[in-house]
Amino acid sequence: MPVIIGRRELIAALGGAAAWPLAARAQQPERVRRIGVLSNLAAEDPQTQARHAALLQTLQQLGWTVGRNVRIDYRWSAGKAEDVRRHAAELVALAPDVIVAPGTTSVGPLLQATQTVPIVFVLVSDPVGAGYVASLARPGSNATGFAQYDYSLSAKWLELLKQIAPAVTRAAVLRDAGIAAGIGQLAAIQAVAPSLGVEIVPVNVRDASEIERGVAVFARSANGGLIVAGSPFAFRHRDLIVTLAARHKLPAVYWDRAPMASGGLISYGADPIDQYRGAAGYVDRILKGEKPADLPVQAPTKYELVLNLKTAKGLGLTVPDTLLARADEVIE
Repeated sequence: MPVIIGRRELIAALGGAAAWPLAARAQQPERVRRIGVLSNLAAEDPQTQARHAALLQTLQQLGWTVGRNVRIDYRWSAGKAEDVRRHAAELVALAPDVIVAPGTTSVGPLLQATQTVPIVFVLVSDPVGAGYVASLARPGSNATGFAQYDYSLSAKWLELLKQIAPAVTRAAVLRDAGIAAGIGQLAAIQAVAPSLGVEIVPVNVRDASEIERGVAVFARSANGGLIVAGSPFAFRHRDLIVTLAARHKLPAVYWDRAPMASGGLISYGADPIDQYRGAAGYVDRILKGEKPADLPVQAPTKYELVLNLKTAKGLGLTVPDTLLARADEVIE
């Protein structure tokens, strides 16, 4: 005998059936997005850990939690060029939604490996000059991010060296000649050196023995000081450089606050934690559909001047009150 279903029952049945897919969708787990991180630093470095902790913390504040809706794949090169290229290819092969690239030497290999995967860089010097973006306002490629500084900042390192150690007439510039930033930083320092009465001596920082030899030879003559320009090698060997500066009684200015933790004299540069937080913001926007080509490269909004009075005293230096007044942090 056929079963007769009334109009009201039919509508209810159909409505219930239509709701099944909706209920099923509601029970499905949240989509997991994939982020790659290609760092030119060492994973165990405490400064590196602090920076990546800031990235994760900001991502979480923006709603991205590892294990729930985002996965992060890390690759660490510790300053080794061959590892950077290999890791860049590995990350691109994972087809991530976006890759974070701290440091100048990470970006080039990534752009060689992909022209489609979005890249957000941090602490990169002169991204236009390096060819990473068409312009700061309109990157026009799959990469954008946060510039560390323009080369004019490098001249301020020499000015600071003369302020804190007026007797200096010779300055060794420790820089990586193998990257564009190393060349640009040295050029900016050399441009102002005559007006400050300082002779500039370039010293390469490709490995520890080269640094030790270069600083030892430079220190044989009097009235010397050091300027440590930014590079992955300077970051990696920062403790050695601080030790050499103390051993040879050389006042030294650093590009970043990281060497200050081991006794550096003075540093001036962009706040790296601030840049990593900004990178998290750009990752969030890209995961929500924006394109790197439309996100402007941002210049630092926060620079830090850090002084170590204990180190200054050990070198027999009297820090000018004007410099103390300008300092964002004074280590005693």
